[in-house]
Amino acid sequence: MPLRPPVALLMCLALAACPPASATHAPVTGVGPLATDAVDAVDTELFARGSFTAADGTVLPYRILPPRHVRAGQRYPLVLQFHSSGGIGTDNAAQLDRLARSWAMPATRERYPAYVLVPQFAGRSANYGPAAPDQAATAAPALHAALALVRHVAATHRVDTSRIYAVGFSMGGSAAWLSPTLAPGQFAAIVPIAGIAPPNTAASAYTHVPVLAMHGDTDEENPITADRRFVRALRARGGQAVLREYHGLAHQPPADIVPGTWWRDWLFQQKQIPPR
Repeated sequence: MPLRPPVALLMCLALAACPPASATHAPVTGVGPLATDAVDAVDTELFARGSFTAADGTVLPYRILPPRHVRAGQRYPLVLQFHSSGGIGTDNAAQLDRLARSWAMPATRERYPAYVLVPQFAGRSANYGPAAPDQAATAAPALHAALALVRHVAATHRVDTSRIYAVGFSMGGSAAWLSPTLAPGQFAAIVPIAGIAPPNTAASAYTHVPVLAMHGDTDEENPITADRRFVRALRARGGQAVLREYHGLAHQPPADIVPGTWWRDWLFQQKQIPPR
């Protein structure tokens, strides 16, 4: 889906410089890791509790943050927020990591009225094995259940189905990468952070899915090479994909994602164009 000129300009300003057409990334220097206490003041009870059972019997606990003001006749974007491996469990709490909680910061919640859905996985959502030059992510079975949960929430809440997004860090970034391959036509854009991209054979699923990937170039846990490979493949096919590389950042969320109006503004301007 081509970006309209104002959105493309916003993207360039947000990334500090527009990469040339042949580039796959926009290097960023001087940005360290997100502080561990960056969102400690957020009240996690703003996220309502729920549980979903998929058709295959998979049970997913989840939390959902609604828009602060749900207005009659209005529909809102849905952000599917994936957790990292540190959130694995069944307590319906550990998945509320820093990135998830950042959506409930008062100014952020006011600026981006949306449903933020945070499912919790009892095991992995994406698999990719140890670091390797040919590394690529594949979906775990539970990821299918999470996408069924998205459809359920979209059908039972005031969701604008043309504005459904996937975001995540680490394992969650890999799940965000994989989501368009399992649910074609469902996502308006994705933001994978420090994840592992799919194999290049999956590139056709992203023809109309804008991608803003972020990754530290000294990440040894999830090396940046997979993201470089896949973004290059997407751009070769004419896809709207940018890899924002953080020079010197290891396997950590970058500090500039919170409050992160630059990337959230871009995300919320993405909208699916109905097929003709």
